[in-house]
Amino acid sequence: MPEASFFTDMLQSITDHGRQLLFSGSRNTQAAAKADLQTLCEMLLSSRGEASGMALAAEILDRWEALDSEGAQTFLQMLHEKFGPDASKLDQAIERYRTDKSSAAVIALHQAAEPRRQELLRRLNHAPNGTATLVRMRQQLLASKDRSEAYDALDADFTHLFGSWFNRGFLTLRPIDWSTPANILEKIIKYEAVHEIASWEELRRRLAPADRRCFAFFHPRLADEPLVFVEVALTRSVPKAIADVLDEGREQINADEATTAVFYSISNCQDGLRGISFGNFLIKQVVEDLRRDLPDLKNFVTLSPVPGFARWLAKVRAAADGLVLSEAVLKMLALLDDPNWPGKENGAAEVERILLPLAARYFLTERTPEGRPVDPVARFHLGNGARLERLNFLGDRSPKAIQQAHGLMVNYLYKLDDIVANHEALAQRGEVIASPAVKNLLSQSDDGRRGGHGQQGSRAFVQLMNSTLGGGRK
Repeated sequence: MPEASFFTDMLQSITDHGRQLLFSGSRNTQAAAKADLQTLCEMLLSSRGEASGMALAAEILDRWEALDSEGAQTFLQMLHEKFGPDASKLDQAIERYRTDKSSAAVIALHQAAEPRRQELLRRLNHAPNGTATLVRMRQQLLASKDRSEAYDALDADFTHLFGSWFNRGFLTLRPIDWSTPANILEKIIKYEAVHEIASWEELRRRLAPADRRCFAFFHPRLADEPLVFVEVALTRSVPKAIADVLDEGREQINADEATTAVFYSISNCQDGLRGISFGNFLIKQVVEDLRRDLPDLKNFVTLSPVPGFARWLAKVRAAADGLVLSEAVLKMLALLDDPNWPGKENGAAEVERILLPLAARYFLTERTPEGRPVDPVARFHLGNGARLERLNFLGDRSPKAIQQAHGLMVNYLYKLDDIVANHEALAQRGEVIASPAVKNLLSQSDDGRRGGHGQQGSRAFVQLMNSTLGGGRK
C-alpha cells in the first residue's frame, strides 16, 4: 500500500525532526533523560507543537515497549491514578449544570468528565506506529488478571477511542488469495482460530482453487495486519460437516457452478481489539461482493462451531442448570465420557437422539443473565440477523470440537430479505429465529419451546427426552 507507506514515512520524518528540536539542547537532553514516564505524559498533554508532540509520543511509546511486564502494568495503573478527570473542573461543571441547563453547560460538563488519559491516548496515537502500539497496550490490559476499578476505567477509554478509530468507514476490504504477499499469508496461518492451518500446502488448498475465497478487513494505520478475515467455500449444497469443505480429496467445482456460499471460518486477528465489532460488517460486505460477482449464488450460510455447548451440557448433567433429566437420559449421555464414542456406531446413534433436542434447547431457550443466547458464536450470527437453520451432529470430529461441542456444528442462514426482521426479533423480544426442523427438535408446548426455565418447561422437556428414549421417567 504505497499511500500508507508514504504517510508512515512522512510521520517518521516529522518525528525525527521533532526529536532533534526537543532533545538537541543540553538542558533539554538532560531534562528528557531524567524525566520519568509520568512527566513525559504531562509534557505531551501540554505540548502545542506538532513535531515536538509527535517526538514526545514516540519517546513515551518507545519507553513503554522497553518495560517488562511489571513495569508496563505500573504504567497502566499510573494512567488510571494520575490521568483521570480533573476533579476541581468536574465539580465546577456539575455545580454550573445544576442551575444552568444550557448547551454550553452540557458541553462544559462533558469536557470536564472526560478523563485526561483519553486526550493522552489520542496524542500518543500521533507517533509513527502509534496505533499498533496502543493496540498492543490494550492487549496487555486485557491479559491482566486484575479486574479492579482501574481495569474497567482504562478499558472503557480504550474501547471508546478504538470504536471511533476503527469505524467501518476507515476499513478496507481486500481479497486474500494465493498471490497475496507472503507476509500477509503468514498472518492468515497464524491468526486462523477456528480450523487450524497446519502447513503452506493446506493454506494453498484454502485459497488457490476456483471454488474458494477469503476476505479480510484492513486499517490504513495497520497496513499489513488483517483485523478479521473470513474463509468462504463455494458449493452446490449446504454442507453438514467441515470435512465436506476441507477434505483434501473433495470434488472441486468452477465458481459459476456454485449455488451456495459457505462462511466456514471467521477469525479475529488482533487481541487488543477484542470487543470492537468488525465481523458483522465483514459478512454483509462479502455477501454483497459475492452476489455481484456470482449472481447464481442463492444461499449464504455458515458452518459454525458451538464452543459453549459441552460446558453447558456438563452443568445440565450435574443438575446445576435447573433442568432435571431422567436417569435413562443421563445414562445415555454418560457415553460422552468415552473419548472414542464418535467411532462407535450404535452408541453414536443413541447419543444423536438425545444430543440434538438438548442442543435445540441450548440455542432456543437458554439465556445469559442479560437475556442473550448463551453461545458466543450464536450471539454473533443471530445478532447479525441470521436464522438458525440446521444442527449437524458430529459435524466436526476434531479433538477440539469434540471437547468443546461434542462434535456439534450448526448452519446459520443469511437470507438478505429477513436479516433486519430476524435481528429485531432477537433484540426486541429475545426470540431466536430458527427453521422448523430445529424447532421440531424441542417440546411441542410453547413453554418448553420458548421458556423452559420454570418447572413446567423442565417437565415438558423431560417428557420430550423420555419419549425420545421410548420410556418413562424413572
